Amino acid sequence: MTDLVFPLPTPSVAVKGSSARFPVRRIWCVGRNYAAHAREMGADTREPPFFFSKQPDMITEAANVPYPGLTKDLQHEIELVVALKSGGTDIAPEAAAQHIFGYAVGLDLTRRDLQGEAKKKGHPWEVGKSFEAGAPIGLITPAAEAGDISKGRITLTVNGTLRQQSPIIDLIWSVPEVIAKLSRQVAVGAGDLIYTGTPEGVAAIVKGDVLVGEVTGLEPLKVTIV
Repeated sequence: MTDLVFPLPTPSVAVKGSSARFPVRRIWCVGRNYAAHAREMGADTREPPFFFSKQPDMITEAANVPYPGLTKDLQHEIELVVALKSGGTDIAPEAAAQHIFGYAVGLDLTRRDLQGEAKKKGHPWEVGKSFEAGAPIGLITPAAEAGDISKGRITLTVNGTLRQQSPIIDLIWSVPEVIAKLSRQVAVGAGDLIYTGTPEGVAAIVKGDVLVGEVTGLEPLKVTIV
């Protein structure tokens, strides 16, 4: 193996019941994958899924998440995260499950004001999505322990008040379909995390807010904005 000029850490996520950690290769996010949220954002409810990415080192397991710079409108988006153990291209939906390592609860934090400004100008809106600690995540539960995730429910409370909730079955594009669609765009692979979309109810958060995200069968995610 060729020596590196200097070493870099590999981003990783803790796995439930294991001392081994899940190495993060890429982070993919699905835009508008619940019908009510699509309407909330002014879009059609059954348009083909689209993907954007966050950098792997934007993952954070920290209990305290810093409020990012440049924005006055940081918003929460609670999501089911799929962790892949293998991959490829042009994966059929019926073959997608064999590539899944496990699942986690995640937050796609969004600088909504910056995203909105970029959209108006026709610019890429990476500035609204990609920033330090912009992808909080909980423990990954291996797929065999998570059960049938499609029968679960996703929720988010902020300071004890319910903000977002939906059955997972209400995903416009199911987890197998998302993996299949993404694999036509890029070669997915081991270490990829896919944030599968958020239900309606996205809203602003401020310093001091305590967020608790849950998906049936998975370890909850709790963060405080500092």
